[in-house]
Amino acid sequence: MATDSLLEEDGTAPDAIGERPGLFVRSFAWLVGRLAAERERWALWSPVGVGGGVALYFALPLEPPLWLGPGVAGGAILLLWALRRRLGAVVTVVALLAVALGFAVAQTRTALVAAPILTRDLGPTTVTGRVLSVERQPAGARMILGGLTIDRLKPEATPGRVRLRLPAKFKPPEAGTVIRVRAMLHPPAPPAEPGAFDFQRRAFFQGFGAVGFVLGTPEVVDAPPVSGWDAVSVAFDRARAVIAERVQRAIPDPVEASVTAALLNGEEVAIPEPMMDAFRNSGLAHLLSISGLHVGIAAGIVFWVVRALLALVPWIALRWPIKKIAAAFGIVSALAYTMLVGAPVPTVRSVLSTGLIMAAVILDRSPISMRLVAFAAIVTIVMEPEGMLGPSFQMSFAAVAALIAAFEAINPTLARWRQALGWVGGRLLDLGTIAFTSVVATLATTPYSLFHFQQVAFYGVLSNMVAIPVTSVWVMPCSLLVYLLMPFGLEEPALIAMNWGDRLVIWTAEFTAGLPGATAFIPAMPTAGIVAVSLGGLWLLIWTGRWRLLGLLPILWGMATPLFAHRPDVLVSGDGAVMAVRGTDGHLILSGKTEGHVAETWQRRDGHIEAPGVWPDAGVTLDGRMRCDVLGCVYAVDGRTIALLRAPDALVEDCVLADVVITATPARGCRAPLVIDRWRLRREGAQALYVSRSGVRVESVRDVRGDRPWTRTR
Repeated sequence: MATDSLLEEDGTAPDAIGERPGLFVRSFAWLVGRLAAERERWALWSPVGVGGGVALYFALPLEPPLWLGPGVAGGAILLLWALRRRLGAVVTVVALLAVALGFAVAQTRTALVAAPILTRDLGPTTVTGRVLSVERQPAGARMILGGLTIDRLKPEATPGRVRLRLPAKFKPPEAGTVIRVRAMLHPPAPPAEPGAFDFQRRAFFQGFGAVGFVLGTPEVVDAPPVSGWDAVSVAFDRARAVIAERVQRAIPDPVEASVTAALLNGEEVAIPEPMMDAFRNSGLAHLLSISGLHVGIAAGIVFWVVRALLALVPWIALRWPIKKIAAAFGIVSALAYTMLVGAPVPTVRSVLSTGLIMAAVILDRSPISMRLVAFAAIVTIVMEPEGMLGPSFQMSFAAVAALIAAFEAINPTLARWRQALGWVGGRLLDLGTIAFTSVVATLATTPYSLFHFQQVAFYGVLSNMVAIPVTSVWVMPCSLLVYLLMPFGLEEPALIAMNWGDRLVIWTAEFTAGLPGATAFIPAMPTAGIVAVSLGGLWLLIWTGRWRLLGLLPILWGMATPLFAHRPDVLVSGDGAVMAVRGTDGHLILSGKTEGHVAETWQRRDGHIEAPGVWPDAGVTLDGRMRCDVLGCVYAVDGRTIALLRAPDALVEDCVLADVVITATPARGCRAPLVIDRWRLRREGAQALYVSRSGVRVESVRDVRGDRPWTRTR
């Protein structure tokens, strides 16, 4: 039955359903009525369907056949034609088609970027390749090489790209040159624990199949110059190097210089870690990541300046569409700015949104609308489906969609207030609008900050009320002046002026980050929690009626999930070098080194930032639950005994007495009920153990990721 047949003209359920319909019938009729009343918003769910298909693809434990996504999409199109006269069926099939298209896009993207990935440590070895990009860091540089030849690797096993760290004692080579260098290579690291950030997947989609570090001075090799699109990319990379050099020459303070350079060339990695922590803890880290704010401000300034200059010439202003010309200049400036800062993923999404806004101006359409956000989301997902899983995509679109929905709701009220208030009242209203914008954006992005970083900055609204106006009114205009003057070598006064604004932003970050209770860390949010928050948020933002408030229920449930999440009782790294057990106070106690990526990830996902405790060399600890000697430790909890070995000599005894044996060495012949040894760790990656009186549940990285093209074991 078509959906329309269930409704009267006013969108309500007809009496023909029954004199006393049951609860289910009444609920269904109410739901159909609400959906029919908001049919103009149905199209806004299309990117949700496409994104759902992408999420479904990445959630699978095995790689599906390549025909699956396109096949289902084709079948949905045929079904759509067959059922075109039935509205309810059409809506259902369109939703299926959107999911199938998202699934097919993700499959296609994976097939296109697939390249060899290193499966074992290699080196020292000689690597020859062209320098595609160089990122300057406080302790040296990081460069990406392509067109590789690697000793002891066959051509069919050679990665397409590698990323190498270059110590500060070596001068970074110029982008575009071909170099030969001795290096140690490693496979991209898998997640530090099940559910943690998957660097291996990101490396796969970014095209590099190995990482490592340089052992000697790079040797420049004679080779033909770079050509094609690579030549353009190299030219912009060289421009970024020139910008960094000019900034360091004009600004003596290295920290201030690194922040200024980051805003000009996008090299955020050059900022010292203490300063990055201040920006993160103050809620201002987004100012250092070239994204929508910067691209929008830059394009907006160019739009305003070009329009004002053209308006000064009456002959042009009266005959030419100066507003549309200015919008075209805004698009060009956004594209140039994106290329100059290295075209990172957030900036590409931002320039797309900015370009759509300017295009709407050219076409005489409303430049700010939820439909624009939906279109930008679909295009972005199609361009880089894997980016949908990252914090940048999620936080940027959450903030933009929330702001548009919020201003859709309050714009009539703001318009009345603005008419009633005088000049002073209008300026106060502008300040209030800035505060409102910061609050909405902070609320919209907080769930994703908690999910990806386990962190929330409580003074983010305060710091953004200071830093965003300074960035918009002072820093970004000065940065555009720097770009204009730099080709002539006259940029130093503009750089110094820009740095004055940067100093205020830095002071704001340090001040708010130093306030009591500036940040809080919570345990990692389960995937189900962020899915519930996202679906509830979409329901709240897309619909316009009061029933949109139903979206608050899944949001509240999802936000509460970290409070009830059960963190592992025992953790083992993928190589077995680091192990941890949970103490009586709920904190982790590590087997040795408390620094490094693995330990930091475990602590952060636990909701802690302080240094963890360390196992004793010998003796009893944890209120008698753990006893150690030179051969290892035995951890007893909930009636289960877990042996964590330091040396293989303890295998014979522990394999008889323990319920679980964990060792970084092979444990052939061990008859303990559960054995985690070198071979299991190599097959499955890092392990998380949950201990209860009913038994020990084990979850591995492989259990969560499955066997996919980007998953590699040693």
